[in-house]
Amino acid sequence: MKASAKLNYIRIAPRKMRLLADLVRGKKVDRAMVLLDFNLKKGGEPLKKLLSQAMTNAKDNSESGKQLDGSLLYVSKITVDEGPKLKRWRARARGRAARIHKKTSHITVILDEIKVKKETKKTISKIKQGKDEVIKQEKESKIIEKKKIPTFKPEKREKLRPAKEIKGLKRVFRRKAF
Repeated sequence: MKASAKLNYIRIAPRKMRLLADLVRGKKVDRAMVLLDFNLKKGGEPLKKLLSQAMTNAKDNSESGKQLDGSLLYVSKITVDEGPKLKRWRARARGRAARIHKKTSHITVILDEIKVKKETKKTISKIKQGKDEVIKQEKESKIIEKKKIPTFKPEKREKLRPAKEIKGLKRVFRRKAF
């Protein structure tokens, strides 16, 4: 099931937005969100909001009445198109004027569901339901099996040799010339 979202007239040049689009294309939505969280570029935040909007659209508009699992969604297609340019003028030498183009972008994101067999979906749902039980069992087994953890002991090292003295000076750095 495909879900899409669009963001028009964003005031970032398409060339700069395409760098981020290439970063998240083909990745799972969760992974793409994390990549955009830690990206320092200005376009990361609007693109992250757009991804979350597309994910919400996918959950709301699912064909069957059941909720769609967000971990099964991936970015199947993302395009960054050029929007209209805002034209401004700047004063230059000898009474001339130079044109400044402030570029805008249109971004389209299409999410798709990872194709998984029905058996695998059932297994995933069972794992999610049984996760709490498994965690409880692990905690109980850890309480029962209190083993002594060996501590790290560093090996004894030889003492460092003093640096060679050259003409009354200690040689600290290894340079060819002083």
